[in-house]
Amino acid sequence: MSDVAIRVEHLSKQYRIGKKQERYYTLRDTIADAFTAPLRWVRSRRNGGSPNGGEEDTIWALKDVSFEVKHGEVVGIIGRNGAGKSTLLKILSRITEPTEGRVEIHGRVASLLEVGTGFHPELTGRENIYLNGAILGMSKAEIDRKFDEIVEFAEIEKFIDTPVKRYSSGMYVRLAFAVAAHLEPEILLVDEVLAVGDAAFQKKCLGKMGDVAKAGRTVLFVSHNMDAVLTLCSQGIVLDAGHVRRRGAIADCVATYKLSVLQSSWEQSGYRWKVADDGLLPCITCVELLNSYGEPLHLVSTWDDVVFRIHYRSDRRISNGSFILEIRDLQDRRLMVFDSGLKEPVNEGHCSVDCCVEGLPLPSGEYVLGVGIGLSRSEWLWRNENIGVFSVSSRDVFGLGRPPDQSRMLFAVPHRWSNHKRSSVSGESGL
Repeated sequence: MSDVAIRVEHLSKQYRIGKKQERYYTLRDTIADAFTAPLRWVRSRRNGGSPNGGEEDTIWALKDVSFEVKHGEVVGIIGRNGAGKSTLLKILSRITEPTEGRVEIHGRVASLLEVGTGFHPELTGRENIYLNGAILGMSKAEIDRKFDEIVEFAEIEKFIDTPVKRYSSGMYVRLAFAVAAHLEPEILLVDEVLAVGDAAFQKKCLGKMGDVAKAGRTVLFVSHNMDAVLTLCSQGIVLDAGHVRRRGAIADCVATYKLSVLQSSWEQSGYRWKVADDGLLPCITCVELLNSYGEPLHLVSTWDDVVFRIHYRSDRRISNGSFILEIRDLQDRRLMVFDSGLKEPVNEGHCSVDCCVEGLPLPSGEYVLGVGIGLSRSEWLWRNENIGVFSVSSRDVFGLGRPPDQSRMLFAVPHRWSNHKRSSVSGESGL
């Protein structure tokens, strides 16, 4: 029990949408409502149970969410817009009450959910530091000890005695983050507020959050910046439409999130990806994944011979043009690059070109396809790094009783072993 900082059990949060604006009631309104209540009830039953005649609807921002976070863990909470990330942090911060379920928090919590949350606009920066510290349960002596460090980090020495309502958004977020991070909370909750600051400030904040994590404190970090999440966090939670889709190592969670985003971005039929017309010429309009006989592929396995057929459109012939095809993994590592060079020039009109790969050496997993049209001087005429995602299902190509997968190797390269009765090198290797 003492090892757990946050325990969430079957947490759900429901919001009403489409509800009419509340108005102030007079005594006459209250009496009239009392007399008309039975009639409204009968009408609501007729309209499906909504007391407003079917005008109300509900949405579950979170539904049956359960997880544990241990002391000292740095957990990245990722997901698409509307997945429930901010709602979860608001419940953990005791700003919003859950509809169902329960939350246990063991430790003092500091939250940075929105720019200047908890700041009083009429108070100065100095007064807000003491106000926020008091809200967090800090004594005046503790705040005095940290005060200079907070002001220095926020870089607002000149304006520390100015009312914060006169601060820019950048000054606001710098002070808000400095207070939350420096008052030694045991649990730090950070929403997507770092997007407000400039690149230098974001780097500074990430460094400070890293220091907080190294000090053994617990951090929950919501962000759409996957590089920051991978750098800072060791564990992850992927939220999707209010549900926990994955919980585990941060690299696996980021891969799951990226795959869901990429797959929703394309119109896919089998392994045929259409590209939205951006009006540029030349451009690639479609990419197909075929077998060596030119037939559509629905299942790709390790060491299959495959053909990537690139359909394109050009308003002119470009003799020094070339086609480039890239394959990356979900961690955005570039695994393969196929460049046609000057062998296949860009022709005028609606055309296609094939990239044939013999014995695709990829283990099981998901891979991102990117294509482009370039010039001989490494200049891009057209490029899209995220055309589509294809899956490779591995088979036991090495005869080891298990298929190769991404956890053991990046490539499954064909090879063979040969045994010799006598070694040409005398003596033992010592291994």
